[in-house]
Amino acid sequence: MCGLTGFWQPGGCAHDEAAETARRMADALVHRGPDDAGVWVDASAGLALGHRRLAILDLSPAGHQPMVSDSGRYVIAFNGEIYNHRELRAALEGVPKVTPASADGVRRACGASGGWRGHSDTETLLAAIETWGIEQALQRCVGMFALALWDRQARTLTLARDRLGEKPLYYGWQDGVFLFGSELKALRAHPTFVGDIDRGALALFFRHNYVPAPYSIYQGIHKLPPGTYLTVTEPQARARQMGEPVAYWSFAQAVAEGQRAPFAGTDAEAVDEAERLLRQAVAAQMVADVPLGAFLSGGIDSSTVVALMQAQSSRPVKTFTIGFHEGEYNEAQHAAAVARHLGTDHTELYVTPEQAMAVIPRLPTLYDEPFADSSQIPTYLVAQLARQHVTVSLSGDGGDELFGGYNRYFWAQTLWRRLGWMPRTLRTAAAGALTAVSPAGWNRLFGLAGALVPRRLRYANPGDKVHKLAAVLATQGPEAIYHRLVSHWDAPQTLVLGATEPPTVLTDAARWPPTRDFRERMMALDTLSYLPDDILVKVDRAAMGVSLETRVPLLDHRVVEFAWRLPLSMKIRAVQGKWLLRQVLYRYVPQALIERPKMGFGVPIDHWLRGPLRDWAEDLLDEQRLREAGYLDPAPVRRLWAEHLSGARNWQYHLWDVLMWEAWRRTYRV
Repeated sequence: MCGLTGFWQPGGCAHDEAAETARRMADALVHRGPDDAGVWVDASAGLALGHRRLAILDLSPAGHQPMVSDSGRYVIAFNGEIYNHRELRAALEGVPKVTPASADGVRRACGASGGWRGHSDTETLLAAIETWGIEQALQRCVGMFALALWDRQARTLTLARDRLGEKPLYYGWQDGVFLFGSELKALRAHPTFVGDIDRGALALFFRHNYVPAPYSIYQGIHKLPPGTYLTVTEPQARARQMGEPVAYWSFAQAVAEGQRAPFAGTDAEAVDEAERLLRQAVAAQMVADVPLGAFLSGGIDSSTVVALMQAQSSRPVKTFTIGFHEGEYNEAQHAAAVARHLGTDHTELYVTPEQAMAVIPRLPTLYDEPFADSSQIPTYLVAQLARQHVTVSLSGDGGDELFGGYNRYFWAQTLWRRLGWMPRTLRTAAAGALTAVSPAGWNRLFGLAGALVPRRLRYANPGDKVHKLAAVLATQGPEAIYHRLVSHWDAPQTLVLGATEPPTVLTDAARWPPTRDFRERMMALDTLSYLPDDILVKVDRAAMGVSLETRVPLLDHRVVEFAWRLPLSMKIRAVQGKWLLRQVLYRYVPQALIERPKMGFGVPIDHWLRGPLRDWAEDLLDEQRLREAGYLDPAPVRRLWAEHLSGARNWQYHLWDVLMWEAWRRTYRV
């Protein structure tokens, strides 16, 4: 795992000055790569690459980057892991040796024909690109990655990103220079960086609590979409232009192919195939030259990953969990029970509110652009815990989106089927009645009901879910229900001054993968937006903030493609999600250790804002300072703050959005 960056200044540059700039940009990413640093400059072209390395495979100098190919034609800065690079090396054996283009004294990857200099996957990838070209090489790779590739012969720069978006990559023109990097802080380190705020992207942030790709918080800076590569030619660079990203793998196409050729086997055959693919993915991602472990929450996804790790390990797998003393937020005891059954080397840390809140000042620089998923706090804490013992940790992310785990998949369609016939005015009145009781009040009512509530309806934080129900009652159809469920501020353009909310994949039906069922459509849209832009961002920045590599076996693209061949009944059955994953897990862990209401990975932000965080929040929500900044209308912010403090409503998510924006804005003096 590493950090990459660079720039292209068409027309050429001074070598030493460019090298120093690239080094400064790379050093902004030292947390992503504390083990080694490197720069490479093509002064005549004006191209510079910078790299910070976290050594995982081949800890020797043979893995140093930027790395030059055997022929000398290609130079790469690479972040990530190619899990099948050994198989790729075998396929490359016997390829005729390419004569180097120049003898510039820079370390080169030799490739199979010249004798491998090391065993890094970066060297393998370069040889694959020389042999098959960039698109076919990417299609052959199984992994998570972002890369920048300079073709010295054709004078083209290619940026690429993994299929599901595990690794980040930003790019764009700033004052005549093309900048790119793993995180925005690297781009900000270039002297031409302007950094004007994109108010449309800011509106999207307030809707979703993250800025969705391809946008970033800055005008002219983009996120490369998952599964694509972007090539910039020298004529384009001289004209300060760039083409459109090209897909080498398409999630929408994977969904379409799965619908055309569905899995036709029995339940037992589906479980066997899922177990085979998952074991294969987990085994490949357990390869490392450094200590390795896994996050374990005790839920379906992480327990499945850990169970398959332990089944293929000759020693106890190191697992990590953080717990909270507040029972409604604590899963540590469930994780400990799973760990005991599997025999892992388990470490848990119970976190005090003071320890959790101490993370908050770090969030603006950690996430680098406004990001307001409050589970970022426990994610950082568990990554910090794991890094004390290992350098690589596997996680269970992706199971909800692929196998139907989120609660909204169950009740959004059911809600519309049961209530859609009602006049909208009547549904609006019903929504008002539900929100007349605060979430805390609903929590007390559900608590008093106790055993009277069916087990399948015993959700954590039921009050919040009742208020979510009220928010969608007045919508016009199932798609509108989904959009409302994944929105925080429902009309953010009225909050962000001068903003027009730009289109996203969620608002452009022409870009939706073909699905037969509304629940499948929600799962597909979550995979395209919520998964890469929230979940994977949250994990990547938290883990890399402590120099920890994370790997996500459930997002092996072969697992993803198989999941979309399955009928919905193998995912959601009897109002319960992840049926197939559960069957795989039950082969390793007793059902009694797993079956319980789904919990989020959260912290009690609502209580903290009324208590120990109140002064901090009051300063950030100061009406005069909001007005002077000129980005937000203070009136709705102050109204929600007053209602939250009084206990009339729980506006924790809306307020956390504003607080994270304001904390970020002040940190970077926007």
